[in-house]
Amino acid sequence: MGNAVRVAVNGYGVIGKRVADAVAAQSDMELLGVADVAGDWRVAIARQKGYALFGATPDATERMARNGLAPAGVVDDLVGVCDVVVDCTPKGVGASNAERYRRLGVPFIVQGGEKHSVAGHSFSAESNYASAVGRDATRVVSCNTTSVVRTLSALKRAGLLGQARGTLLRRATDPWESHLGGIMNTLVPEPSIPSHQGPDARTVDPDLDVITMAVKVPQTLGHMHYWSVRLTRAASREEVLDAFRSSSRIASIRGADGLGAINTVKELMLDIGRPHGDLYEVALWADMLTVEGDEAFYAYMVDNQAIVIPETIDAIRALAGTAPAAAASIAATNTALGIRTAFPERPSDGATGEIGTGPIDP
Repeated sequence: MGNAVRVAVNGYGVIGKRVADAVAAQSDMELLGVADVAGDWRVAIARQKGYALFGATPDATERMARNGLAPAGVVDDLVGVCDVVVDCTPKGVGASNAERYRRLGVPFIVQGGEKHSVAGHSFSAESNYASAVGRDATRVVSCNTTSVVRTLSALKRAGLLGQARGTLLRRATDPWESHLGGIMNTLVPEPSIPSHQGPDARTVDPDLDVITMAVKVPQTLGHMHYWSVRLTRAASREEVLDAFRSSSRIASIRGADGLGAINTVKELMLDIGRPHGDLYEVALWADMLTVEGDEAFYAYMVDNQAIVIPETIDAIRALAGTAPAAAASIAATNTALGIRTAFPERPSDGATGEIGTGPIDP
């Protein structure tokens, strides 16, 4: 692959397997391999895809070998030869692994479950890509925080963002872990206001005036956000939609098209052939958006398994320094992953769709 960025993925779970596939889809990246503690069907899939497999521990390597998975070595063997490592391990593990990556002198990315201090930088491509270029580490913020920064940054770029107040309806658990826990026939409020997503968004952009409240709901399809935003001035509905159009990762959906609930959006992702039915975009109900004077009200869906994947790909380029400008990386990622700006796409929408004329260049 010539000058392709050599990428290692440590942790092959919900996020890790998606990051690995996304890296493999990029023309300017090479997936050197994946590491994990498991030795069962999850990593067997990685081997079936032709990915080199490494044990996260010596015991894991032995377990993989016993199960006929032909591991190529241990995680340090993988990390030691890569240009960037993406840590997709469970919350808290990435913080411990950061010491290993620094010892090996390898730039690394951790996920939103880790604290901002682990990397000293929190990342969202359309907001602060430039500040990550050439760094030794960054943190891709969580799924909900990513959606908060994407949407509020779009309003900010248009000079419309005053203060934002959001209510987050959070799914109870990942679908594949539904049998292990979760909630049923109840709602569980996050016990403090603001919930952690608002302060987390300010690790990316300290100027955001945002407060979030969150409640866990008994379903596993995705998250839904409701937002009330005080604008900087009275504006029209079309002006607010135009602001969202500045993002190539906010997709317009309409209840009038039968996409009136998150299950229908998820079904559409499966029907158009998205891997795992993934929704990389913020799916914003354009026909629900309402503007009253200097207040805007809107709602959108977040796929917690997928929304951070394009951000992670952009973060790889930023750390590696192979795409100094955000616009180039965002465009390459969007093309490789088939990111859209409207669902369903209509002939009149053209290639870009109803929302999302980007990418921008922060």
